[in-house]
This record gives sequence, C-alpha cells and structure tokens, in this order.
Amino acid sequence: MTQQRMAGGRRAFLALGGLSLLSACAEPQPEPPALPPVAAQPSATPKPPSPSPSATGLPRTPVQKKPRYVVPVRSADKGSRVVALTFDDGPDPAYTPQVLRLLRKHHVKATFFVIGEQASAHPGLVRSIVDDGHTVGTHSWSYADLSRLTAGRVRTEVGRAVDTVATTVGRIPALFRAPYGSWSRTVFEVCATLGQTSIAWDVDPRDWDNPGAARIRAKILDQVGNRSIVLTHDGGGDRSQTVRALRSVLPVLVDTGYRFVGV
Repeated sequence: MTQQRMAGGRRAFLALGGLSLLSACAEPQPEPPALPPVAAQPSATPKPPSPSPSATGLPRTPVQKKPRYVVPVRSADKGSRVVALTFDDGPDPAYTPQVLRLLRKHHVKATFFVIGEQASAHPGLVRSIVDDGHTVGTHSWSYADLSRLTAGRVRTEVGRAVDTVATTVGRIPALFRAPYGSWSRTVFEVCATLGQTSIAWDVDPRDWDNPGAARIRAKILDQVGNRSIVLTHDGGGDRSQTVRALRSVLPVLVDTGYRFVGV
C-alpha cells in the first residue's frame, strides 16, 4: 500500500514538472533589441560622360580647318630644338627595311603614313615599323585624291586603311595624311568622325621626284627648323636617293642638337 502511494506521488510530481515546463515554453519571449538605423550613404558623384566613340573606336576629334603643319608646342621642351621625320607611301619591301636600319643606327624615331593596300600586302613590314618604336598613321587605302570624292568614298578610303593597320598591329592609328596634301572640308569632317588627326608638313625636299640625293639633302637642311615636320618617302617608286640623302642628313641633325619627336 505504501509503495502504491509512493509511486502515485512520483507520477504526480512528474506531471506537475511537465506542466511547469510547458507553461514556461508557452510564456511570451522578450523581443530582440531593435538594430540601430543605418546611416544613409551619400550618392556617388556621377562621372562625366566620355567622348562619343567614332566608328574606329577612337574618340571623335574636333573638325580641323587645316592640317597640322608643325610639331605641337607641347612636344618641344623650352630651349630645345625638335623635328619630326615622316615617311609616306610605304611600306615597301625594298626601301622600308633600309630606312628602318638607318633610323635604328642613329636612334631616331619617325612616323610612317602607310597606304592601306601596301599595308595589307606587307603586314610584316608594318609590324616591323611598330616593333622598332615608330608611329604608324594612314595615307588612305588606294592613294586617291580625296578632295574629289564624296563623303562616303572618303570614309571608305580612310576607314579601310585604319582598319587594316589596326588589325595588323592591334593598335588603332590616329594620324592621317591626305594623298597629294589634298584636303577639303569633307575630308576634315570624315576624319573627325573616325577619330583621325590630319598631319601635313613644312619641309618638302620633293624626294618623290628623284632630284638626286645631294639635292634632297640640301633642301632638308636648308628648310628645317625647330618644330619642323619633314616629308620623305619610303615607297611609291625608287627611293634609293632618299635613303642615300638620309644617311648624311640624320647625323647632321643629331649633331646640331635636334631631338626627333612625333607629330
């Protein structure tokens, strides 16, 4: 009898404990403390839009009223004399390698305005020009007189040459020289839409006419001055006279303190 009462007491105790546990679980729990408010972040200042890209991928350039005839002032250090040497009508498998060797010998950098058809036919020469640290510009696709063409045909002549050089060397050229130095309002407008800067010259030894190496040399040295852009040719015909003239011109310019720069 006593054992029965003890067993019944244990069952009652356990029942009361279970009820207490359930009661405790049923009581509402305190809410977690509220998180502090997040401070508003200042909005970033919007960046100004970049220049609208041209069809070549370069930024559009202002429409020029005339080509650049001399080296920009920013390229000429105060008290120094600078000159830009340029070559047209290449690349030519006979003469461009000779010109490159000559420039390498005298540590001179130059700018080559290549014809698209020639660049397409001799891509290795275009890459050699760039590998030697020179700048490549374009001189139209087929050496057409652009001043006589419609805007559409000018765009084809310039754009096709630019695309050819870009595909060959992996870099979009940004300098252009019109064949015959023949520019027009249409040519300048098309060049602007293609991101091209038009470059002319102020020293022309007329080496394209093959007047003789001595005459080419004399004309360059007589006409050159600080910030001059010198026009010569590494293609378009027999350029042996140009190569011979430069063999003596380059040492003179270097020895008289000229520094060779881009256009």
